[in-house]
Amino acid sequence: MERVQGKVAIITGGASGIGLATAQTLAKEGAKVVIADFNQKGAEAAAQEIVNQGGEAIGVFLDASKLESIKETVDKTVETYGTINILFNNVGLTNLKKDLDVVNLDLEEWDHLVNVNLRSVLAGCKYAIPHMVKAGGGAIINTASMAGFASDIIRTAYGTTKAAVVHLTKYVATQYGKQNIRCNGVAPGLILTPAAKNNLSPELLDTFMKYNALPYHGEPEDIANTVLFLASDESKFITGQTIQVEGGHYLANPTVPDFVAMSKNQ
Repeated sequence: MERVQGKVAIITGGASGIGLATAQTLAKEGAKVVIADFNQKGAEAAAQEIVNQGGEAIGVFLDASKLESIKETVDKTVETYGTINILFNNVGLTNLKKDLDVVNLDLEEWDHLVNVNLRSVLAGCKYAIPHMVKAGGGAIINTASMAGFASDIIRTAYGTTKAAVVHLTKYVATQYGKQNIRCNGVAPGLILTPAAKNNLSPELLDTFMKYNALPYHGEPEDIANTVLFLASDESKFITGQTIQVEGGHYLANPTVPDFVAMSKNQ
């Protein structure tokens, strides 16, 4: 307990899923939490639940596609709590209907995903880092994705923006490490957020399970605990890294188990 006691943390996209689990986890460990989300009512409800449990939190509106909204979130945090120690850049979008292969993807959707998935991360860092410097340092954690490490037949824009987040993380770590600011990333695989549970069929989940090294799917708390580690002093000598939290899904050549199964059936 109290691994981030007294720290002030911004969690973008914090009203649900991974962001919500992380906000709750950081609050339980002593952080003062700012939950920023396009769903303002959801953010405020999440913050109130933390307060009801004895923590400190506020919910604020955030439109990650607009620079002024990101700056307002940072300003509101400093106005309320005096500083920023932890920034979890967690907002991200994907669109399976428009973000297709290179020839067929919607170029406006490409621009939209670059704006929300990448520029918002850059802007969050840009506006938060000066306050972290004044505070003597801080920890930034960016949500990447396994799509940033492994290509696919669709989601070209999503994967490309997440790969860029991985590299931007290294740039921030390099440029501000001497000012005691660490920047790391977390790359989730399939995580059973409420949205995933509601939209993925049992057959699709079984397909994912088939290729996992571990016999279970990830939960939002798995990412939240990784973020907590990266935000705490337990990781004080780790920077510029992106931790892949994906159950070993991408470890092995996926064709080999199928070949073995085929040979047994012959």
